[in-house]
Amino acid sequence: MMEDATSNPQKLQTILLLVLVFALSLVAVVFTSDHPAAIEAFVRHFGALGPVLVVGLYAALGASPIPSEALSLINGAVYGPILGTALGFTGNMISAMIEYWIGTRISSVADFEERRQHLPLGLGRFPADSVWFLLFGRLVPGYGGKLVSVVGGMYRVPMWRYLWTAAIPTFLGTMLFVLGGFSLLNAFH
Repeated sequence: MMEDATSNPQKLQTILLLVLVFALSLVAVVFTSDHPAAIEAFVRHFGALGPVLVVGLYAALGASPIPSEALSLINGAVYGPILGTALGFTGNMISAMIEYWIGTRISSVADFEERRQHLPLGLGRFPADSVWFLLFGRLVPGYGGKLVSVVGGMYRVPMWRYLWTAAIPTFLGTMLFVLGGFSLLNAFH
């Protein structure tokens, strides 16, 4: 007989934590997406603390289903190409770690390792630790990076492989969006 997730206090705590993290990040994301000019003004208002705020916003986006490209555009407009890319890369890597952690929690709650062998269509043998999947899956626009991170956590991809394969496409993608935001700002000034 399968154990109900609510009968195990640790699983229940994990489920509640995931729901809380998701709900709080969703509130931050909805506000951010509805008020980009307010976010830009807010970040500028905080001066030296603005970069810390930006990195925190990336972390909040990591716990939500919303991609961070819009924040990278704002980041480029506010901080320029070099600092904007550094902040965006740092924030996106923290976000990737949060998504990986969420994947490990989902795996634990769902007893994924045990159930993985019984997935249909051979999905239990899916090569989630493949360098090709980890690198090129992130290139899928929108949710590719989030999917790779969560699946990587669920399949317990070794941390070193996960980090370096996340860093390369994350840096390139962040740099492109930050440069786009910087270019847009300069095009209208």
